Amino acid sequence: MKKKHFMISLSLAVIISLVLLIPNFNPPAVSAESITLKFANYFPPPARHSKLIEEFAARLEERTNGRIKIEYFAGGSLLRAPAIYKGVVSGIADMGLSHIEYTPGRFPVTGATEMPVGYPSGWVSNQVVNDFYHKFKPKEWKDVKMLWLHAGTPCLIISKKPVRRLDDLRGLKIRAPGMVGKTLAALGGTPTPTPIMEVYDAISKGVIDGVNTPFETLKSFRFAEVAKYTTASWQVGNTYTFFVVMNKNSYKKIPADLKPIFDQLCGEYKERYALMWNQIDFEGRNYALQKGVEIIELSPAEVTVWKQAAAPVIDAYTKDMVKKGYSESEVKSWFAYIDQRTQYWLKTQIPLYIKSPTGPPEIRP
Repeated sequence: MKKKHFMISLSLAVIISLVLLIPNFNPPAVSAESITLKFANYFPPPARHSKLIEEFAARLEERTNGRIKIEYFAGGSLLRAPAIYKGVVSGIADMGLSHIEYTPGRFPVTGATEMPVGYPSGWVSNQVVNDFYHKFKPKEWKDVKMLWLHAGTPCLIISKKPVRRLDDLRGLKIRAPGMVGKTLAALGGTPTPTPIMEVYDAISKGVIDGVNTPFETLKSFRFAEVAKYTTASWQVGNTYTFFVVMNKNSYKKIPADLKPIFDQLCGEYKERYALMWNQIDFEGRNYALQKGVEIIELSPAEVTVWKQAAAPVIDAYTKDMVKKGYSESEVKSWFAYIDQRTQYWLKTQIPLYIKSPTGPPEIRP
């Protein structure tokens, strides 16, 4: 037994001696590969949308112990809104946030989510657009890694003159670009492509009569100072679908042990954006009430009239997609799915006590 202990001690002594004789010996280090990613966003730095990305970057660096860092470019300082998607694909930016209306025709399938389908709230629209993407996986996104989608709240009629009935909208010049403009035209208004930063002055000077945007713009763009009526026409209000995407090669470069952390954080911020859109609509509505803006609710009879008037917009979209090679039944299945998920998420929102300034009484404050 003593001999065995002696041999073990001798062996350890020999190993230690050999290690000490090796010059500059260091034990093998654990891999701590790090990466820096460029994030492009067109929203100005003070916007809530930008602040959330700042939070996302800080949380990511914190949870990965500094091994993933984000170099953040807000306010279009790296890429302007229409160039963000291509900029991410080409690698100018590793990640980017924009919305699909900035590249007309680039995301035709996802465009179904922007139709006047009657999202009751921003929280619901955010959930539905993500469900839609994961259900149908449109090939139009094949060149990027989708991180998450989010959606604006329903567009409303914000105007200098009261719009209580559909007939009151006829002849009014309302800022409404793209698909929003097509819906406005179907409702009888005259859409104008006025840049959003020029709308305040255009309404103030009487160049246009109003704007078709969500509650939140009454504060964020101060429209409540120049337009004293808002018709809560969420039943036919379009939404804008936003995306947060990543360059595929950049995603592959994320160290394997950090990918689950990265993916989980993206999931968390998908929900953070849904709640953010919901909240800023309240802020816009409250600001409008402080400024004396009258909020007009449509009667059930008027809702029926407005929805009938907006229906041809969805019909026209369906015909256009058929021309692009999709079957009519396929396109209609998209809208059936959107409606089904809208109802599902509305029923989910009610017991969660997530209140919204639009939608049925069950989710109002």
